[in-house]
Amino acid sequence: MKAELITIGDEILIGQIVNTNSVFLARELNKIGVEIRQITSISDDSNSIKKALDLSYNRSDLAILTGGLGPTKDDLTKHTLCNYFKDKLIENKEILEHIEEIFDKYISTPINDQNRKQALLPSKAKIFKNQHGTASGMWFKRKNQIIVSLPGVPFEMRELMINQVIPALQKYFVRPFIFHKTILTYGLGESAIAERILDWQNSLPKEIKLAYLPNLGRVRLRLSGKGTNEILLKQKINSEVDRLLPLIKDIFVGYEDLSSLEEQIQKKFLEKKMTLSLAESCTGGEIAARLTKIPGCSSYFKGGVVAYHTQSKVDLLEVPNDIILKYSVVSEQVAEIMAKHVKAKYDTDFGIATTGNAGPLKGDSDVEIGTVWIAIATDKGVVNKKFVFGKHRERVIGKAVNKALELVYKELI
Repeated sequence: MKAELITIGDEILIGQIVNTNSVFLARELNKIGVEIRQITSISDDSNSIKKALDLSYNRSDLAILTGGLGPTKDDLTKHTLCNYFKDKLIENKEILEHIEEIFDKYISTPINDQNRKQALLPSKAKIFKNQHGTASGMWFKRKNQIIVSLPGVPFEMRELMINQVIPALQKYFVRPFIFHKTILTYGLGESAIAERILDWQNSLPKEIKLAYLPNLGRVRLRLSGKGTNEILLKQKINSEVDRLLPLIKDIFVGYEDLSSLEEQIQKKFLEKKMTLSLAESCTGGEIAARLTKIPGCSSYFKGGVVAYHTQSKVDLLEVPNDIILKYSVVSEQVAEIMAKHVKAKYDTDFGIATTGNAGPLKGDSDVEIGTVWIAIATDKGVVNKKFVFGKHRERVIGKAVNKALELVYKELI
């Protein structure tokens, strides 16, 4: 089963916002056996929408549009779809009551006619009530294709997709099984890995594909397959993974699959009933930001300190001045003390510390730009590692964050 995603809005085309909706939709559809063949971003005008729908017809069984469903005049999707399907807008009393209730309970400004017009919906469409907003989702059918239109507001779209659209798609379409298994590696580049596993890759069955996904110091190897027998498909891919692992055992970190590394870290901490605290310097709170994006992280993550300035390491983490003077603020000794002291400060099982020189200036340390020390303190002792991540500031920070997460995951497993 093939699908196309069509995102509507000039804000995407001019780079004002990032198209996160397509990432979410592609991931969720893939889970239920829907293969994304095209992602298109278009302007919010009738001709662009109609042309995108025409083009999608010959290459997809399903087209999902997001955006352009607001109450203002520049939101044209609903009117265009109504015209495209030779339909008419009628007032949906249930939706109107829902919109009025939203304004009555949650919005301080009075409801106006533009807001009420959100209850005018195509008569031929199946309507999905938006529990968190005023723009409804719509489901249209034309011959062998289904077209779904959803609001562009991410949290509204996601709730509609998970709770209403996906169940409807599962009921309507007969879908194959799609299975991915993603292996995380660290410490070797894409081309070096490719050379090492070439014979294994050449021997893969034709229904199993390998993709290399390099990003900031790590390479993910994703095996993908599609078939009608879910159990057999998973057995085949897992068998190929078993053949691959001995070839990369020195760089193997773990599995990603469809959950992020941060989600896997949280899962491991909760399984082991352990806790974590952070002392970040060069990463500036980025590790904490990554972890706290996952709901429920407060169950294991107690807190952290962004000790960016040298004096803050002394004041907040009690790093002795003489240690800093003797070894430099970017050193094994300082990283170890930071990790130990943040662990004690928050009374956690794990304390992670980062200290480094991301550049472009050297700051309070003469160490080479790109040098980062990452320390992990546990009751068993301290794991302390040095890395040199290059001279590009954003890449240094990104690599340091990735490496810190991978190191703590490796300690957990």
